[in-house]
Amino acid sequence: MKPYASYKPSGVAWLGDVPSHWASKRLKHIGQFRAGAGFPIEEQGQPDNPLPFFKVKDIDGSNQGGVITTADSTVSIETANRLGAKIFPKNSIVFAKVGAALLLNRFRLLGVDACVDNNMMGYMINADEAFSEFMYWAMQRINFSEIVNPGTVPSLNEPLISNLFMAIPPPDEQQAIADYLDTETARIDTLVQEKEELIGLLREAKLSTVSSILLGGLVGEIKKPSNTKWLGDVPASWVVCRVKHAVMRIEQGWSPECENRLCAPGEWGVLKAGACNHGRFNQAEHKFLPATLNPIPEYEVFAGDVLMSRASGSADLVGSVAFVDEVQPHLMLSDKLFRLVPEEHVDGRYLAWALNTDAQRRQILNCVRGAEGLARNITTTDIKQLWIALPTLDEQKQLAVEANKVASGFDALITHTQEEIALLKELRAATIADAVLGRVDVRSLTQKQ
Repeated sequence: MKPYASYKPSGVAWLGDVPSHWASKRLKHIGQFRAGAGFPIEEQGQPDNPLPFFKVKDIDGSNQGGVITTADSTVSIETANRLGAKIFPKNSIVFAKVGAALLLNRFRLLGVDACVDNNMMGYMINADEAFSEFMYWAMQRINFSEIVNPGTVPSLNEPLISNLFMAIPPPDEQQAIADYLDTETARIDTLVQEKEELIGLLREAKLSTVSSILLGGLVGEIKKPSNTKWLGDVPASWVVCRVKHAVMRIEQGWSPECENRLCAPGEWGVLKAGACNHGRFNQAEHKFLPATLNPIPEYEVFAGDVLMSRASGSADLVGSVAFVDEVQPHLMLSDKLFRLVPEEHVDGRYLAWALNTDAQRRQILNCVRGAEGLARNITTTDIKQLWIALPTLDEQKQLAVEANKVASGFDALITHTQEEIALLKELRAATIADAVLGRVDVRSLTQKQ
């Protein structure tokens, strides 16, 4: 694609030079911002009223198309008026205005008239100034982390965002840019979805392969019934027991209010529940412990530890177990993680792999507590009652090495696919920036289409 014929300075650092016939305007001169309203619990959960009442969870990453039309809760016009809730018209742009969700920089277009709760804000575009579809794409360039109120809980108010400048082309170009980005981002999003599905298939294959290795034992071993509905037949020499006979103790950590950044050398941090998702330890899943809080050294995680996710928003991630091969100093357990300390006759790496097998996942899912849509969790009592098959310590170590070798091959494929997804997301961001900042002229492309 070619650039425009001529450019001029916008006078705004983050916009740079813009096409000569474009204007630079503050957001407050293009539309009006309004905060959402409080949504009492007794008013929630009603599905059959005419107005959707959106909450932050309704603008998660699943609705990549940008337009939202339905919510779990609805209200009548009378209830909205009684609550003092602004009824945002169709094509308003909504986004989170407080908490960690704010820093995700997610914007959504309303496909219908709707209300939003008090953790969100809406932006109503003046049709004489700009098209909502173009402004939706233009606002993707905003990085809330650069303008939010400082503090442990990030927040945003109207003055902070309304004074931002946007590059505004003539109406016909706004529509052309919106049409172009609808098409191009949909194409990229489809590729991302296909690769995410591939990662899911690779993880299933990894789990199935590791399960076959760990429950099959060494080649040529005679099998016996495990006498549990979960494990099936196991090698005759193995001991079938509850996990409480395989671990000395189960420890749980601490979750103070932390800053959402990674630790510098020498600083203390707290691991998040996601640190052991999908059977891999990821030390980058942590938050910085503020210097005003004293660390608890006994919660520090070390190489050789076996960690389990106690709680997650997804039942499929509850009970994920990871062996810690290596870890930077001064990272502590959170209260959403367990540390399983194995008995002397149990190898830690084997224990971690064994607890990730199909048989164990079925048992864990059977124990998961918490309603759908809320935090799901598992208790130490549940973990201790899980059935596990234990070979001799030497055989455990042999099987763990074999499982680790096979899993590493799958992990390499998963990592490669994740890197491809990251590149596609970079391409998506660059495509949006080039179009809404006028770095390329998309009019000829949309005319051909």
